[in-house]
Amino acid sequence: MIEIKENPKNGNGFDTVHNFEGWKVAFITCAEQYGELKAVKRHTQTDEAFLLVKGKATLFTADGAEPLRETALEKEKLYIVKKNTWHHLQVSEDALLIVVENSNTSKDNTESRMVG
Repeated sequence: MIEIKENPKNGNGFDTVHNFEGWKVAFITCAEQYGELKAVKRHTQTDEAFLLVKGKATLFTADGAEPLRETALEKEKLYIVKKNTWHHLQVSEDALLIVVENSNTSKDNTESRMVG
């Protein structure tokens, strides 16, 4: 049996479409949290994987206090942000990304800090 999930396109920016035995898959679309770089976050218990489906996206990352590294995401490449890596994702208005992470990823195990 298969299940088919579609992008809910409800403008939330991050929409979980499947949760199963410790991991989840979500769609990322344009929303305020994926706009201008104002803050970075890091997940303390999980890696996070991004796959660009359409549009454009830039991933900003840093391991510690060093300057942020900017990576333009390319289609057909999987980008894995390791746990405890500071990051921010900036997406175009027409962007669609798939993200996979632990299902328990939440504000309880995610830290944020302002940049600039």
